[in-house]
Amino acid sequence: MYVQVNININKIIYLLTERLEMGISSRKGESFMTLTATMVVDKSFKIGEIDKRIYGSFIEHLGRAVYEGIYEPGHPDEDEQGFRKDVIRLVQELQVPLVRYPGGNFVSGYNWEDGVGPVSERPKRLDLAWRTTETNEIGTNEFVDWAKKVGAEVNMAVNLGSRGVDAARNLVEYCNHPSGSYWSDLRISHGYKDPHNIKTWCLGNEMDGPWQIGQKTAEEYGRVAAEAGKVMKLVDPSIELVACGSSNSKMATFADWEATVLDHTYDYVDYISLHTYYGNRDDDLANYLAQSMDMDEFIRSVIAIADYVKAKKRSKKTIHLSFDEWNVWFHSNEADRQITPWSVAPPLLEDIYTFEDALLVGSMLITLLKHADRVKIACLAQLVNVIAPIMTEKGGPAWKQAIFYPYMHASVYGRGVALQAQISSPKYDSKDFTDVPYLDAAVVHLEEAEEVTIFAVNKHQTESLNLQCDMRSFEGYHVLEHIVLEHENMKATNQGREQVTPHHNGDSAIDQGRLTANLAKLSWNVIRLGKK
Repeated sequence: MYVQVNININKIIYLLTERLEMGISSRKGESFMTLTATMVVDKSFKIGEIDKRIYGSFIEHLGRAVYEGIYEPGHPDEDEQGFRKDVIRLVQELQVPLVRYPGGNFVSGYNWEDGVGPVSERPKRLDLAWRTTETNEIGTNEFVDWAKKVGAEVNMAVNLGSRGVDAARNLVEYCNHPSGSYWSDLRISHGYKDPHNIKTWCLGNEMDGPWQIGQKTAEEYGRVAAEAGKVMKLVDPSIELVACGSSNSKMATFADWEATVLDHTYDYVDYISLHTYYGNRDDDLANYLAQSMDMDEFIRSVIAIADYVKAKKRSKKTIHLSFDEWNVWFHSNEADRQITPWSVAPPLLEDIYTFEDALLVGSMLITLLKHADRVKIACLAQLVNVIAPIMTEKGGPAWKQAIFYPYMHASVYGRGVALQAQISSPKYDSKDFTDVPYLDAAVVHLEEAEEVTIFAVNKHQTESLNLQCDMRSFEGYHVLEHIVLEHENMKATNQGREQVTPHHNGDSAIDQGRLTANLAKLSWNVIRLGKK
């Protein structure tokens, strides 16, 4: 008898390799698995100084980000300006150093003059970007006040969609010129004697997007951005400028857009922007958690383009990256389609984040740290209510979403120098990615405090990860704490009650310069080391 057997050789090889990597052994007839990864960390191997602005965020005049978000007159916990103090406290807990404002798509149709002067005289406008009504109760001066309350700088965006060079330079004059000119004196008449001294400015937003008011070709945008940047720096030579990159790496314009825009703007700008959002629409966890690899490739591509233009121009100047929109965004898409047009502050883009979203956000933060030499600004989009780590109830409490915690941990403990860790990790393949490491990690050294922080995500769905880390260059260091964010339910949220919260019972120890840590399956880990 002849029996035909269909054998998937690749599958067998994959399974055998995985079993070898996981070090299966048996004891008294019982099988158990140990998934092991190794890492070498040396204080001499530096990626670069971490600019604190990579922990920035974003407030747009969109949905309930401003109204009922940061600002709610009549709330039981309001301050003298109507800002919610409970939100201020949560933003302070995050230690957000920079907030991009006022958009976003909103800025491409925004007249900044509508938001200054007596509030009673400010016009109501149709916001065509989100098809809502903007009351202009909050504008430039009020937002600067709020930013000071939370301890953040303002990253101001100018309208290069429906407006252009003149409005841009006037706004810089209004904000930054001391006195003695029309716009600076107008600011003083509005009650702000001292200039705001805003240092970082975005030249428009997503100008290649067909959804954008005033969409432009790369040539059109490059020219207006160059001229706007030129006159803005004539008003205040100390400012830094961000040119718009493609709206995302999947745009047909991507790469050519960056090269053309930088060809026009290279002498005037300091950064090129990147935007990306991810979602788990297919409910494929392995593929979802691998999407940080796409973010990594996006960054590498833009660096290559910027350096190509540098070489082409024979310039000594290096353009850095501003990843000024990044997050998970997909949960609220269907609900947003049901919103009645032209309402005031409707609940738009109110994603309720799950534990699995927090894991991906953690990996995205790790990706930013791995490129700390070139990514100098990044903005989690956004900060309150709109695809945000902080949510509010009208007249009620504010609460922390699942993604609040990795963002907070990175911002608080991720200051210093990013180190180039040498990592060896078992890997897996998913629908869209191959060779995805189960271990995603970044290391930060804060020399003056004699502290080292390891941020790590274990992406394995069933097994803990045994991390063996050679840290002999950090003699005398010990484990200060090991924070873990984990949950059995990947869809768990903090809506209604806090289910996704970190604990401090992580399993790690260091002995004679060798750190051993147990990273639970599907977990975000913060291992903090200090010198004895």
